[in-house]
Amino acid sequence: MELICVTLMIIIGITDSTADQFAVVGPVAPLLTVFGEDVILPCSLKPNISAVDMRVEWFRLDLKDSVVHLYEDHEDKNTNQLQSYRGRTEVFKDELQKGNTSLKLSRVQISDEGFYKCFIEYKSWSDDVTVDLNVEAVGSPPLITIDGFDVSGGLHLQCESKGWYPEPELVWLDSEGVTLTSEITNKQRETDGFRVKHMITVYNRDSKYHCRVIMRRHMMETEIITSSKMLNSLRSSVILISVGSVLSVFGVVGGLLIAVFIYRHREEERLQREEERLQSEERRIKNVKSLLRKYAVNVTLDPDSAHPDLFVFNDGKQLRYEKQSGTVKDEDQKSNNKFDKNKCVLGNEGFTSGCFYYEVQVKGLTGWFVGVARESAERKGIKLNPEHGYWMAGMGSGQYWASDYPPISLSVSVKPQRAGMFVDYEEGRVSFYDVESMCHIYSFTDQSFIEKLYPVFCISSLNSAPLIICSDFS
Repeated sequence: MELICVTLMIIIGITDSTADQFAVVGPVAPLLTVFGEDVILPCSLKPNISAVDMRVEWFRLDLKDSVVHLYEDHEDKNTNQLQSYRGRTEVFKDELQKGNTSLKLSRVQISDEGFYKCFIEYKSWSDDVTVDLNVEAVGSPPLITIDGFDVSGGLHLQCESKGWYPEPELVWLDSEGVTLTSEITNKQRETDGFRVKHMITVYNRDSKYHCRVIMRRHMMETEIITSSKMLNSLRSSVILISVGSVLSVFGVVGGLLIAVFIYRHREEERLQREEERLQSEERRIKNVKSLLRKYAVNVTLDPDSAHPDLFVFNDGKQLRYEKQSGTVKDEDQKSNNKFDKNKCVLGNEGFTSGCFYYEVQVKGLTGWFVGVARESAERKGIKLNPEHGYWMAGMGSGQYWASDYPPISLSVSVKPQRAGMFVDYEEGRVSFYDVESMCHIYSFTDQSFIEKLYPVFCISSLNSAPLIICSDFS
Protein backbone atom coordinates (compact mmCIF):
# COMPACT_ATOMS: atom_id res chain seq x y z
CA MET A 1 0.00 0.00 0.00
CA GLU A 2 2.85 2.35 0.90
CA LEU A 3 4.50 1.58 -2.45
CA ILE A 4 1.27 2.48 -4.31
CA CYS A 5 1.06 5.84 -2.51
CA VAL A 6 4.67 6.67 -3.35
CA THR A 7 4.07 5.71 -6.99
CA LEU A 8 0.96 7.93 -7.17
CA MET A 9 2.86 10.85 -5.67
CA ILE A 10 5.62 10.45 -8.27
CA ILE A 11 3.07 10.30 -11.12
CA ILE A 12 1.24 13.39 -9.81
CA GLY A 13 4.55 15.22 -9.46
CA ILE A 14 5.53 14.38 -13.03
CA THR A 15 2.11 15.43 -14.33
CA ASP A 16 2.21 18.78 -12.52
CA SER A 17 5.76 19.40 -13.72
CA THR A 18 4.77 18.65 -17.31
CA ALA A 19 1.69 20.88 -17.08
CA ASP A 20 3.87 23.76 -15.92
CA GLN A 21 6.10 23.55 -18.97
CA PHE A 22 5.35 25.47 -22.14
CA ALA A 23 7.06 27.36 -24.97
CA VAL A 24 6.49 30.97 -25.99
CA VAL A 25 6.30 31.51 -29.77
CA GLY A 26 6.12 34.61 -31.96
CA PRO A 27 6.87 35.83 -35.49
CA VAL A 28 10.18 34.76 -37.00
CA ALA A 29 10.38 37.80 -39.31
CA PRO A 30 10.35 41.51 -38.41
CA LEU A 31 6.88 43.04 -38.09
CA LEU A 32 6.17 46.07 -40.29
CA THR A 33 3.57 48.70 -39.44
CA VAL A 34 2.71 52.29 -40.33
CA PHE A 35 2.85 55.44 -38.20
CA GLY A 36 -0.54 56.26 -36.66
CA GLU A 37 -2.04 52.80 -37.22
CA ASP A 38 -2.73 50.07 -34.64
CA VAL A 39 -0.59 46.94 -34.62
CA ILE A 40 -0.71 43.56 -32.88
CA LEU A 41 2.57 42.09 -31.60
CA PRO A 42 2.01 38.31 -31.86
CA CYS A 43 2.89 36.07 -28.92
CA SER A 44 1.32 32.78 -27.80
CA LEU A 45 1.88 29.63 -25.80
CA LYS A 46 2.67 26.25 -27.26
CA PRO A 47 0.77 24.06 -26.51
CA ASN A 48 -2.29 26.35 -26.39
CA ILE A 49 -2.78 26.20 -22.63
CA SER A 50 -4.47 28.94 -20.61
CA ALA A 51 -2.39 31.97 -19.64
CA VAL A 52 -5.07 33.44 -17.35
CA ASP A 53 -3.10 32.56 -14.19
CA MET A 54 0.31 33.44 -15.61
CA ARG A 55 2.49 36.54 -15.50
CA VAL A 56 2.67 38.21 -18.94
CA GLU A 57 5.22 40.99 -19.30
CA TRP A 58 6.06 42.98 -22.43
CA PHE A 59 9.15 45.21 -22.34
CA ARG A 60 11.65 46.87 -24.68
CA LEU A 61 15.08 45.31 -25.02
CA ASP A 62 16.65 48.53 -26.28
CA LEU A 63 15.44 50.84 -23.48
CA LYS A 64 16.18 51.10 -19.78
CA ASP A 65 13.31 50.54 -17.28
CA SER A 66 11.27 49.58 -20.29
CA VAL A 67 7.98 48.05 -19.13
CA VAL A 68 5.50 48.28 -22.00
CA HIS A 69 2.68 46.23 -20.44
CA LEU A 70 2.33 43.93 -17.42
CA TYR A 71 -0.48 41.45 -16.75
CA GLU A 72 -0.31 39.66 -13.39
CA ASP A 73 -2.75 38.18 -10.85
CA HIS A 74 -5.60 38.43 -13.38
CA GLU A 75 -5.22 42.17 -13.99
CA ASP A 76 -3.11 44.81 -15.72
CA LYS A 77 -0.44 46.35 -13.51
CA ASN A 78 1.06 49.23 -15.42
CA THR A 79 2.28 51.45 -12.59
CA ASN A 80 5.85 51.28 -13.93
CA GLN A 81 4.85 51.44 -17.58
CA LEU A 82 6.86 53.73 -19.87
CA GLN A 83 5.10 57.09 -20.13
CA SER A 84 5.03 57.00 -23.94
CA TYR A 85 2.91 53.80 -23.88
CA ARG A 86 0.26 55.00 -21.40
CA GLY A 87 -3.25 54.33 -22.70
CA ARG A 88 -1.98 52.61 -25.87
CA THR A 89 -1.47 48.96 -24.88
CA GLU A 90 -3.72 46.03 -24.05
CA VAL A 91 -3.66 42.24 -23.94
CA PHE A 92 -6.69 40.32 -25.14
CA LYS A 93 -8.28 39.10 -21.89
CA ASP A 94 -10.77 36.86 -23.72
CA GLU A 95 -7.91 35.21 -25.64
CA LEU A 96 -5.68 34.42 -22.64
CA GLN A 97 -7.68 31.24 -22.04
CA LYS A 98 -6.49 30.04 -25.48
CA GLY A 99 -2.85 30.87 -24.77
CA ASN A 100 -2.89 34.07 -26.85
CA THR A 101 -0.70 36.63 -25.05
CA SER A 102 -0.36 39.06 -27.97
CA LEU A 103 -0.15 42.80 -27.31
CA LYS A 104 -2.19 45.43 -29.14
CA LEU A 105 -0.33 48.71 -29.57
CA SER A 106 -2.53 51.63 -30.65
CA ARG A 107 -1.60 54.77 -32.59
CA VAL A 108 1.92 53.62 -33.41
CA GLN A 109 4.66 56.24 -33.06
CA ILE A 110 8.06 56.32 -34.75
CA SER A 111 9.64 55.93 -31.29
CA ASP A 112 7.84 52.57 -30.95
CA GLU A 113 10.28 50.97 -33.40
CA GLY A 114 12.52 48.46 -31.65
CA PHE A 115 12.81 44.99 -30.11
CA TYR A 116 10.04 43.82 -27.76
CA LYS A 117 10.33 40.90 -25.35
CA CYS A 118 7.22 38.83 -24.53
CA PHE A 119 8.07 37.14 -21.20
CA ILE A 120 5.68 34.53 -19.70
CA GLU A 121 6.17 33.12 -16.22
CA TYR A 122 4.20 30.49 -14.32
CA LYS A 123 5.34 28.97 -11.02
CA SER A 124 8.92 27.82 -11.59
CA TRP A 125 8.75 27.82 -15.39
CA SER A 126 9.27 30.72 -17.81
CA ASP A 127 10.03 31.38 -21.47
CA ASP A 128 10.12 34.36 -23.81
CA VAL A 129 10.26 35.46 -27.45
CA THR A 130 11.51 38.64 -29.14
CA VAL A 131 9.41 40.63 -31.63
CA ASP A 132 11.18 43.05 -33.98
CA LEU A 133 8.86 45.98 -34.82
CA ASN A 134 9.67 48.25 -37.76
CA VAL A 135 7.73 51.47 -38.27
CA GLU A 136 7.14 53.37 -41.50
CA ALA A 137 5.79 56.92 -41.88
CA VAL A 138 4.64 58.14 -45.28
CA GLY A 139 5.42 61.83 -45.64
CA SER A 140 3.95 64.73 -47.56
CA PRO A 141 3.81 64.88 -51.36
CA PRO A 142 6.96 66.54 -52.73
CA LEU A 143 6.58 70.31 -53.19
CA ILE A 144 8.43 71.95 -56.08
CA THR A 145 9.25 75.67 -55.85
CA ILE A 146 11.13 78.01 -58.19
CA ASP A 147 14.11 79.60 -56.49
CA GLY A 148 15.23 82.15 -59.10
CA PHE A 149 17.86 82.22 -61.88
CA ASP A 150 21.62 82.06 -62.02
CA VAL A 151 23.83 84.42 -64.04
CA SER A 152 23.90 82.03 -67.02
CA GLY A 153 20.11 81.87 -67.29
CA GLY A 154 19.58 78.57 -65.49
CA LEU A 155 16.36 78.08 -63.49
CA HIS A 156 16.75 76.91 -59.87
CA LEU A 157 14.16 74.27 -58.91
CA GLN A 158 13.83 73.16 -55.31
CA CYS A 159 11.92 70.08 -54.12
CA GLU A 160 11.02 69.42 -50.50
CA SER A 161 9.11 66.72 -48.63
CA LYS A 162 8.79 65.95 -44.91
CA GLY A 163 7.37 63.46 -42.42
CA TRP A 164 9.05 60.28 -43.81
CA TYR A 165 10.48 57.42 -41.79
CA PRO A 166 12.90 55.80 -42.28
CA GLU A 167 14.96 58.22 -44.34
CA PRO A 168 13.65 58.31 -47.93
CA GLU A 169 15.48 58.86 -51.20
CA LEU A 170 14.67 62.01 -53.19
CA VAL A 171 15.57 62.10 -56.88
CA TRP A 172 15.04 64.49 -59.78
CA LEU A 173 14.17 63.08 -63.23
CA ASP A 174 13.92 64.76 -66.60
CA SER A 175 11.13 64.19 -69.14
CA GLU A 176 12.91 61.03 -70.40
CA GLY A 177 13.19 59.54 -66.92
CA VAL A 178 16.92 60.17 -66.63
CA THR A 179 18.11 60.92 -63.08
CA LEU A 180 19.52 64.43 -62.60
CA THR A 181 22.30 65.30 -60.17
CA SER A 182 21.19 67.47 -57.23
CA GLU A 183 23.46 70.44 -56.59
CA ILE A 184 22.28 71.15 -53.04
CA THR A 185 20.92 68.45 -50.71
CA ASN A 186 19.63 68.81 -47.20
CA LYS A 187 18.33 66.02 -44.92
CA GLN A 188 17.08 66.63 -41.38
CA ARG A 189 15.75 64.27 -38.72
CA GLU A 190 12.71 65.80 -36.99
CA THR A 191 10.34 64.50 -34.33
CA ASP A 192 7.79 63.39 -36.93
CA GLY A 193 10.32 61.89 -39.38
CA PHE A 194 12.80 63.02 -41.98
CA ARG A 195 12.67 66.23 -44.05
CA VAL A 196 14.51 66.09 -47.39
CA LYS A 197 15.26 68.99 -49.73
CA HIS A 198 17.13 68.90 -53.06
CA MET A 199 17.81 71.67 -55.61
CA ILE A 200 18.80 71.49 -59.27
CA THR A 201 19.42 74.03 -62.02
CA VAL A 202 17.81 73.46 -65.44
CA TYR A 203 18.36 75.22 -68.74
CA ASN A 204 15.78 73.63 -71.04
CA ARG A 205 13.04 76.22 -71.47
CA ASP A 206 10.32 73.84 -72.64
CA SER A 207 10.43 70.60 -70.71
CA LYS A 208 9.04 68.58 -67.82
CA TYR A 209 10.82 67.66 -64.58
CA HIS A 210 9.83 65.15 -61.90
CA CYS A 211 10.67 65.13 -58.21
CA ARG A 212 10.24 61.66 -56.73
CA VAL A 213 10.44 60.52 -53.09
CA ILE A 214 11.00 56.77 -52.58
CA MET A 215 10.89 54.71 -49.39
CA ARG A 216 10.68 50.91 -49.39
CA ARG A 217 7.22 50.14 -50.85
CA HIS A 218 6.07 53.78 -51.03
CA MET A 219 6.60 56.43 -53.67
CA MET A 220 5.28 59.96 -54.25
CA GLU A 221 5.99 62.15 -57.24
CA THR A 222 5.35 65.73 -58.36
CA GLU A 223 6.13 67.20 -61.75
CA ILE A 224 6.62 70.71 -63.09
CA ILE A 225 6.31 71.77 -66.72
CA THR A 226 8.53 74.68 -67.73
CA SER A 227 7.88 76.88 -70.75
CA SER A 228 9.56 79.88 -72.36
CA LYS A 229 6.52 81.99 -71.53
CA MET A 230 6.71 81.09 -67.86
CA LEU A 231 10.47 81.70 -67.67
CA ASN A 232 10.18 85.11 -69.37
CA SER A 233 7.41 86.06 -66.93
CA LEU A 234 9.55 84.98 -64.00
CA ARG A 235 12.51 87.00 -65.29
CA SER A 236 10.28 90.09 -65.46
CA SER A 237 9.25 89.63 -61.82
CA VAL A 238 12.89 89.33 -60.76
CA ILE A 239 13.70 92.62 -62.55
CA LEU A 240 10.73 94.29 -60.85
CA ILE A 241 11.97 93.15 -57.45
CA SER A 242 15.34 94.77 -58.17
CA VAL A 243 13.64 97.98 -59.29
CA GLY A 244 11.59 97.93 -56.10
CA SER A 245 14.78 97.94 -54.04
CA VAL A 246 15.85 101.17 -55.78
CA LEU A 247 12.43 102.82 -55.49
CA SER A 248 12.31 102.15 -51.77
CA VAL A 249 14.97 104.83 -51.37
CA PHE A 250 12.61 107.42 -52.87
CA GLY A 251 9.31 106.36 -51.37
CA VAL A 252 7.27 103.58 -49.79
CA VAL A 253 4.36 103.75 -52.25
CA GLY A 254 6.32 102.37 -55.18
CA GLY A 255 7.56 99.49 -53.05
CA LEU A 256 4.01 98.66 -51.95
CA LEU A 257 2.76 98.62 -55.53
CA ILE A 258 5.54 96.27 -56.57
CA ALA A 259 4.86 94.04 -53.55
CA VAL A 260 1.19 93.80 -54.58
CA PHE A 261 2.21 92.94 -58.13
CA ILE A 262 4.63 90.25 -56.95
CA TYR A 263 2.01 88.76 -54.61
CA ARG A 264 -0.53 88.53 -57.42
CA HIS A 265 2.06 87.05 -59.74
CA ARG A 266 3.03 84.39 -57.21
CA GLU A 267 -0.62 83.55 -56.52
CA GLU A 268 -1.18 83.10 -60.25
CA GLU A 269 1.86 80.83 -60.36
CA ARG A 270 0.56 78.80 -57.43
CA LEU A 271 -2.83 78.33 -59.07
CA GLN A 272 -1.19 77.40 -62.35
CA ARG A 273 1.02 74.83 -60.62
CA GLU A 274 -1.99 73.36 -58.82
CA GLU A 275 -3.91 73.11 -62.09
CA GLU A 276 -0.93 71.44 -63.76
CA ARG A 277 -0.59 69.04 -60.83
CA LEU A 278 -4.26 68.05 -61.07
CA GLN A 279 -4.01 67.57 -64.81
CA SER A 280 -0.88 65.49 -64.36
CA GLU A 281 -2.59 63.35 -61.73
CA GLU A 282 -5.58 62.81 -64.03
CA ARG A 283 -3.25 61.72 -66.82
CA ARG A 284 -1.41 59.35 -64.46
CA ILE A 285 -4.64 57.72 -63.26
CA LYS A 286 -5.89 57.36 -66.83
CA ASN A 287 -2.61 55.83 -68.01
CA VAL A 288 -2.39 53.30 -65.15
CA LYS A 289 -6.03 52.27 -65.62
CA SER A 290 -5.50 51.84 -69.35
CA LEU A 291 -2.38 49.75 -68.74
CA LEU A 292 -3.97 47.42 -66.18
CA ARG A 293 -7.33 47.05 -67.90
CA LYS A 294 -5.63 45.70 -71.02
CA TYR A 295 -5.38 42.49 -68.99
CA ALA A 296 -8.95 42.53 -67.63
CA VAL A 297 -10.59 39.09 -67.54
CA ASN A 298 -14.14 37.93 -67.01
CA VAL A 299 -14.53 36.44 -63.54
CA THR A 300 -17.61 34.69 -62.13
CA LEU A 301 -18.16 33.09 -58.73
CA ASP A 302 -18.20 29.33 -58.15
CA PRO A 303 -21.11 28.61 -55.74
CA ASP A 304 -19.85 25.05 -55.14
CA SER A 305 -16.78 26.45 -53.37
CA ALA A 306 -18.63 29.05 -51.25
CA HIS A 307 -18.78 28.91 -47.46
CA PRO A 308 -22.34 27.95 -46.39
CA ASP A 309 -22.92 31.46 -44.96
CA LEU A 310 -22.20 33.15 -48.29
CA PHE A 311 -24.93 33.87 -50.83
CA VAL A 312 -23.88 33.95 -54.49
CA PHE A 313 -26.26 35.91 -56.72
CA ASN A 314 -27.60 34.29 -59.89
CA ASP A 315 -25.48 36.51 -62.13
CA GLY A 316 -22.33 35.04 -60.57
CA LYS A 317 -20.96 38.55 -60.04
CA GLN A 318 -22.22 39.43 -56.53
CA LEU A 319 -21.55 37.97 -53.10
CA ARG A 320 -23.18 38.63 -49.72
CA TYR A 321 -22.55 37.30 -46.20
CA GLU A 322 -25.88 36.05 -44.83
CA LYS A 323 -25.30 33.86 -41.78
CA GLN A 324 -27.46 30.77 -41.89
CA SER A 325 -29.86 30.13 -39.02
CA GLY A 326 -29.57 26.81 -37.23
CA THR A 327 -26.95 24.19 -38.07
CA VAL A 328 -25.05 23.85 -41.31
CA LYS A 329 -26.38 21.16 -43.62
CA ASP A 330 -24.60 17.81 -43.47
CA GLU A 331 -23.77 17.89 -47.16
CA ASP A 332 -22.11 21.28 -46.66
CA GLN A 333 -20.06 19.97 -43.77
CA LYS A 334 -18.86 16.95 -45.76
CA SER A 335 -18.11 18.78 -49.01
CA ASN A 336 -14.43 18.95 -49.87
CA ASN A 337 -15.01 21.84 -52.23
CA LYS A 338 -16.44 24.39 -49.80
CA PHE A 339 -14.58 26.66 -47.40
CA ASP A 340 -15.58 25.66 -43.87
CA LYS A 341 -13.89 28.33 -41.68
CA ASN A 342 -12.99 31.27 -43.89
CA LYS A 343 -16.02 32.90 -45.47
CA CYS A 344 -14.66 32.75 -48.99
CA VAL A 345 -15.53 31.63 -52.51
CA LEU A 346 -13.38 30.95 -55.58
CA GLY A 347 -13.85 32.17 -59.11
CA ASN A 348 -14.79 29.71 -61.85
CA GLU A 349 -11.94 30.77 -64.10
CA GLY A 350 -8.34 29.64 -63.58
CA PHE A 351 -5.14 30.99 -65.16
CA THR A 352 -1.80 29.32 -65.84
CA SER A 353 0.20 31.98 -67.69
CA GLY A 354 0.50 35.62 -68.69
CA CYS A 355 -1.12 38.56 -66.90
CA PHE A 356 -4.68 39.03 -65.70
CA TYR A 357 -6.58 41.72 -63.84
CA TYR A 358 -9.98 42.14 -62.20
CA GLU A 359 -11.79 44.78 -60.11
CA VAL A 360 -14.29 44.44 -57.25
CA GLN A 361 -16.59 46.98 -55.64
CA VAL A 362 -16.18 46.91 -51.86
CA LYS A 363 -18.16 50.04 -50.99
CA GLY A 364 -20.03 49.62 -47.68
CA LEU A 365 -18.02 46.56 -46.58
CA THR A 366 -16.08 46.60 -43.32
CA GLY A 367 -14.49 43.18 -43.75
CA TRP A 368 -13.26 41.86 -47.11
CA PHE A 369 -10.26 40.25 -48.78
CA VAL A 370 -9.53 39.50 -52.44
CA GLY A 371 -6.67 37.82 -54.25
CA VAL A 372 -5.74 34.51 -55.86
CA ALA A 373 -5.32 30.93 -54.70
CA ARG A 374 -3.48 28.01 -56.23
CA GLU A 375 -5.62 25.12 -57.45
CA SER A 376 -4.45 22.63 -54.80
CA ALA A 377 -4.82 25.05 -51.87
CA GLU A 378 -6.56 23.54 -48.83
CA ARG A 379 -9.93 25.10 -47.95
CA LYS A 380 -10.45 23.59 -44.51
CA GLY A 381 -9.53 25.54 -41.38
CA ILE A 382 -6.28 27.15 -42.56
CA LYS A 383 -4.86 30.65 -42.56
CA LEU A 384 -5.07 32.39 -45.92
CA ASN A 385 -1.42 33.24 -46.63
CA PRO A 386 1.22 32.32 -49.25
CA GLU A 387 2.39 29.42 -47.12
CA HIS A 388 -0.99 27.78 -47.74
CA GLY A 389 -1.35 28.94 -51.35
CA TYR A 390 -3.26 32.23 -50.91
CA TRP A 391 -2.11 35.73 -51.91
CA MET A 392 -4.64 38.23 -50.57
CA ALA A 393 -5.14 41.77 -49.29
CA GLY A 394 -8.10 43.64 -47.83
CA MET A 395 -9.73 45.04 -44.72
CA GLY A 396 -10.29 43.41 -41.35
CA SER A 397 -10.51 44.50 -37.69
CA GLY A 398 -10.75 48.14 -38.73
CA GLN A 399 -7.49 48.26 -40.74
CA TYR A 400 -5.99 47.08 -44.01
CA TRP A 401 -3.77 44.02 -44.27
CA ALA A 402 -1.73 41.94 -46.68
CA SER A 403 -2.17 38.29 -45.73
CA ASP A 404 1.54 37.55 -45.67
CA TYR A 405 3.23 35.53 -42.93
CA PRO A 406 3.07 37.30 -40.53
CA PRO A 407 0.29 39.67 -41.74
CA ILE A 408 1.48 43.12 -42.83
CA SER A 409 -0.44 46.24 -41.80
CA LEU A 410 -0.97 48.51 -44.83
CA SER A 411 -1.06 52.28 -45.09
CA VAL A 412 -4.21 53.37 -46.94
CA SER A 413 -4.86 57.13 -46.85
CA VAL A 414 -8.34 56.91 -48.43
CA LYS A 415 -10.73 54.01 -47.93
CA PRO A 416 -10.96 52.21 -51.31
CA GLN A 417 -14.44 51.91 -52.85
CA ARG A 418 -13.19 49.70 -55.65
CA ALA A 419 -10.12 47.44 -55.50
CA GLY A 420 -8.10 46.16 -58.43
CA MET A 421 -5.95 43.01 -58.45
CA PHE A 422 -3.23 42.33 -61.04
CA VAL A 423 -1.24 39.11 -61.50
CA ASP A 424 1.86 38.54 -63.60
CA TYR A 425 2.15 34.74 -63.56
CA GLU A 426 5.67 34.45 -65.02
CA GLU A 427 7.09 37.27 -62.88
CA GLY A 428 5.49 35.84 -59.71
CA ARG A 429 3.82 39.14 -58.84
CA VAL A 430 0.40 39.83 -57.25
CA SER A 431 -0.46 43.53 -56.88
CA PHE A 432 -3.40 45.41 -55.37
CA TYR A 433 -4.64 48.91 -56.26
CA ASP A 434 -7.17 51.52 -55.17
CA VAL A 435 -8.94 51.90 -58.52
CA GLU A 436 -10.29 55.41 -57.93
CA SER A 437 -6.85 56.94 -57.34
CA MET A 438 -4.91 54.11 -59.04
CA CYS A 439 -2.56 54.14 -56.04
CA HIS A 440 -0.57 50.99 -55.43
CA ILE A 441 -1.55 49.34 -52.11
CA TYR A 442 0.70 46.28 -51.90
CA SER A 443 2.51 43.63 -53.97
CA PHE A 444 3.63 40.07 -53.34
CA THR A 445 6.81 39.70 -55.39
CA ASP A 446 9.23 36.93 -56.38
CA GLN A 447 6.58 34.24 -55.92
CA SER A 448 6.79 30.90 -57.74
CA PHE A 449 3.61 29.83 -59.55
CA ILE A 450 3.48 26.32 -61.02
CA GLU A 451 -0.25 25.60 -60.69
CA LYS A 452 -3.44 27.12 -61.99
CA LEU A 453 -4.43 30.27 -60.06
CA TYR A 454 -8.06 31.08 -59.22
CA PRO A 455 -9.48 34.44 -58.07
CA VAL A 456 -10.70 34.25 -54.47
CA PHE A 457 -13.10 36.54 -52.56
CA CYS A 458 -13.83 36.71 -48.80
CA ILE A 459 -16.40 38.68 -46.78
CA SER A 460 -16.81 39.08 -43.01
CA SER A 461 -19.32 42.00 -43.09
CA LEU A 462 -22.61 40.44 -42.03
CA ASN A 463 -25.71 41.47 -44.04
CA SER A 464 -23.98 44.53 -45.48
CA ALA A 465 -23.61 45.68 -49.06
CA PRO A 466 -22.59 42.91 -51.48
CA LEU A 467 -19.12 42.50 -52.92
CA ILE A 468 -19.48 43.00 -56.69
CA ILE A 469 -17.14 41.83 -59.46
CA CYS A 470 -16.98 44.83 -61.80
CA SER A 471 -17.42 44.70 -65.54
CA ASP A 472 -18.01 48.43 -66.15
CA PHE A 473 -14.58 49.86 -66.89
CA SER A 474 -15.69 53.47 -67.42
